[in-house]
Amino acid sequence: MPSADGTASRRAALQMLDAVLRNGRTLEAAAQRVRGLSAPDQGLAVAIAGEVLRRLPDLDALIDGATRQRLPDDSKARMVLRMALAQKIGLQTPDHAIVATALPLVDGGPRRLVHGVLGTLLRRWVDPSEAPRLPAAVEERWLDAWGNDVVEAARRQIAQRPPLDLTFASAEAARRYAAENGGVSLAPNHVRLGESGAVPALTGFSEGGWWVQDLAASLPARLIPGAAADVLDLCSAPGGKAMQLSAAGHRVVAVDASDSRLQRLAQNLERTGLSAELIRADMLKWKPTQEFDAILLDAPCSATGTFRRHPEVLYRARPAVIRESAEVQARLLPRAAEWVKPGGTLVYSVCSLEPEEGEAIIADFLAGHPGFQLEPGDLPDFVTSTANGHVRILPGVLADQGGLDGFFAARLVRGSA
Repeated sequence: MPSADGTASRRAALQMLDAVLRNGRTLEAAAQRVRGLSAPDQGLAVAIAGEVLRRLPDLDALIDGATRQRLPDDSKARMVLRMALAQKIGLQTPDHAIVATALPLVDGGPRRLVHGVLGTLLRRWVDPSEAPRLPAAVEERWLDAWGNDVVEAARRQIAQRPPLDLTFASAEAARRYAAENGGVSLAPNHVRLGESGAVPALTGFSEGGWWVQDLAASLPARLIPGAAADVLDLCSAPGGKAMQLSAAGHRVVAVDASDSRLQRLAQNLERTGLSAELIRADMLKWKPTQEFDAILLDAPCSATGTFRRHPEVLYRARPAVIRESAEVQARLLPRAAEWVKPGGTLVYSVCSLEPEEGEAIIADFLAGHPGFQLEPGDLPDFVTSTANGHVRILPGVLADQGGLDGFFAARLVRGSA
């Protein structure tokens, strides 16, 4: 249980939100910088910060409706009020506990103001929206790209904590696990459980028969042909796709530029009993000594498709970040294409909802590489390729079953001539 007075976790949540919104850190990285908390207090702090990020525009609208003069966006008073309201909405914290833990955060500051605004809001309380607004710039961008239905679906998704997806080395093991543990299998080798808890405590973790991987993130590796013997997995860590490829019987070479992420991949391979050759390298400087039957490039991106798990991405992935990511992707894809055997397959994917990082990258690549062409792959029934042959997962897909992360993937086949 969290500590009795609850102030330590709230102060930590305040620090985390400042690191995310002011300094552009991920919530995970911000949480790692907070020291001295018990595990329950740390968990509560992350939960509070996450609820603020899921509903920030709606929280601000409530606050602005209860103040005569608008509080500055970066003021401590506004952030404390955001946290208090987020606890009311997302964590069902009792009103007395909300007030008691909010006021110590503004000691020596606008305590009376916060007390008055919070009291007003709690007295006039109305049920929160089940589809809170996203940041205005994100809604405008996605409205132009995908239309109103997708924006509405994204609003509904961000209000809910996503379920936990597991990938298994075999379809039979997945079916058996689902039957024995109350899960549902939505695709071969997949099991979906309810809201995630402590992963190492789940049945079968130590045995290594599965790993955590959003169902959408498993799609790119499913586009690799079964007959491909040698497969190069680029930007590989933390390794969900490398483990899929190894479990499917491929000889896998996994390349990533990060030592720490490769160490995590090595640990995952050891736990699952799977194998891959690991290479730490920047693929813009590295060159393999062979060509490959298939290459999977899960390129670094803005990651806006992961917003339901990481709501802070909607504040971090500004237009400049999207543009810079697309520039890197436009360099990575042609380089990877050089290493594909004639007749081989190149799969490009990003966990982004931005067309600049998906459809536009592929269109530009094909215009300059006539030796490659798009070909569909064998994917679960809920996935349909676009008219151009891409795979695009948008908010709203499998919404009744808990939804999916946003994703883009394209399977490119090199001519044999």
